[in-house]
Amino acid sequence: MALPAVLLLLAMLLAGSAAGVTQLRLEEAARAGARALARGEDAAAVDVIVRRLAGNTAAAAVASDGGWLSVTVSGRVPGAVGSLLPWTLSARAWVRGESSGPSAAVRVPEVWHHQLQVLAA
Repeated sequence: MALPAVLLLLAMLLAGSAAGVTQLRLEEAARAGARALARGEDAAAVDVIVRRLAGNTAAAAVASDGGWLSVTVSGRVPGAVGSLLPWTLSARAWVRGESSGPSAAVRVPEVWHHQLQVLAA
């Protein structure tokens, strides 16, 4: 009777730790993408950064609101629990954009959304 309860508790702990690690990866990818936008990098460079840090199953959205740029990265929790439950996590990072004239507005469009190869697990 105790063995199934212990196994269920272990599965829940493993799923929680996988979610925690995934959230940390998404947050780091969003921050790095926002820093790249602030440096004047283009959307392709942000894609490369987000893929490298958050994995190929992540989705990124970049938006510009006035002088602020945001990068939102979302992804599903990996593992058995993540494939059984629709458990999607996301992280957003904001950064002040460059204000060096019209070239800054050309680099980042008002709203840009790009799906990064969402793969079925």
